[in-house]
Amino acid sequence: MTDDRQVPPRNGEGDRAAQPRGGGVLSASDEAFRLAKRERRSGNLPEVLVWRELRQRPGGFKFRRHHPLSRLVLDFVCLQARLVIEIDGHAHDCGDRPERDRRRDMYLESQGFAVLRLPARMVLGDLDGAIAAIVVKCGERLPLHHQPAAGGPPPRAGEVLCS
Repeated sequence: MTDDRQVPPRNGEGDRAAQPRGGGVLSASDEAFRLAKRERRSGNLPEVLVWRELRQRPGGFKFRRHHPLSRLVLDFVCLQARLVIEIDGHAHDCGDRPERDRRRDMYLESQGFAVLRLPARMVLGDLDGAIAAIVVKCGERLPLHHQPAAGGPPPRAGEVLCS
């Protein structure tokens, strides 16, 4: 006699392929994850130079490289400041690319992100200036949480509000 009952998975196990990755605004498609992984292995010189500096957390900001978001892969992102940094080479000036970049920027802005586009030429010519521009833009985006109205809810744990 065989037992046809299925044993339920233990805690933390199950069909992970059926579950979407991430959640809400920061979710991403499987294709975006694959593309991001491939992009991280590429040796685009301006991006490599910028990443070498951003890894040091300039201004105290944490950055991610080739971060998947929805169906997109972002060159760099500071989630704390909700700032996307794109390094644009010469190809971004050709064909339909400017229009595609404009639509992409509009989508990211609708999701609460600001986009900072830096020409690869600038990065190669003045890396310190490019990093400084990124840090300044991150600083301008903070704080994302504003002082609540009188009688409003208190800040969440860990939030520090400027007076």
